Amino acid sequence: MTAGALLSATACGGGSGVSEVGATSDGKPEVVAAFYPLQWLTEQVGGSDVQVTGLTAPGVEPHDLELGIQQVTDLQNAALTVYVKGVQPAVDDAVDQEKSFDAATAVTTIPAGEHEHEGEEEHGHDEVGYDPHLWLDPSRMATVAGKLGERLAAADAAHAQAYRDRAAKTAATLTTLDQEFTKGLTTCRSKTLVTAHEAFGYLADRYKLKQVGITLDPETEPSPARLSEVAKLARAEGVTTIFTEALVSPKVAEVLANEVGAKTAVLDPLESKPSGDYVSAMRDNLKTLQTALGCTA
Repeated sequence: MTAGALLSATACGGGSGVSEVGATSDGKPEVVAAFYPLQWLTEQVGGSDVQVTGLTAPGVEPHDLELGIQQVTDLQNAALTVYVKGVQPAVDDAVDQEKSFDAATAVTTIPAGEHEHEGEEEHGHDEVGYDPHLWLDPSRMATVAGKLGERLAAADAAHAQAYRDRAAKTAATLTTLDQEFTKGLTTCRSKTLVTAHEAFGYLADRYKLKQVGITLDPETEPSPARLSEVAKLARAEGVTTIFTEALVSPKVAEVLANEVGAKTAVLDPLESKPSGDYVSAMRDNLKTLQTALGCTA
């Protein structure tokens, strides 16, 4: 099989037919990554054997993505689309299921939300029944790397070993990152994260922390009742930092911080390209968490 063709397998590995797909002039498969963490991962695993295009521009909140006609066409023509179902409804609707890899199928997911926030509208995450922010757990990303490597290897036999080798190397990097988080967050004065929106469920799940989101998603304004509830919890648990995000207005978090006598700090949900890359941004998050939670690793 040439590099310009991919198996039309499903994300779970089913199917065996070959389909006509997009490729560059030199025969490299064209792979579309829905947003930054997946773009980073696909570039690491695909290396020079694929052409990777990020669907969401830097500085754009992925949940806000609206697709134009050309973008829909690009998705339909791509050799493979790497995405997480539940993050971007527009992508979920437009992606060709026969030529896509849903990273959520590669890992064990966690529930979307364990409580309802009074006054908030139902969000698209509820439609998939799980929290889609899986990239904030390096150990799960390591698993996704391996699955993506196998998907590309099965699709492009000429470079199969290269995909597997790069996937293993990427997984090893992510495993080291996971070990750094485990060690760095083992002994902390506080285990509670008060975040602008509920993006850090996987991080909390992996490292035995407790996430308290002001809102379920970045597009929702919290109700007065929800703000009061979070303020009460923050005081009770001695929270000293309210976490904000680069792509979301810090206004509500700042008001809450003032009310409970806390400060604010940016915790990056990595929904857009950071100043460095995925690994460096996650290490910055670790330092931020250690300072905010009083960790003594």
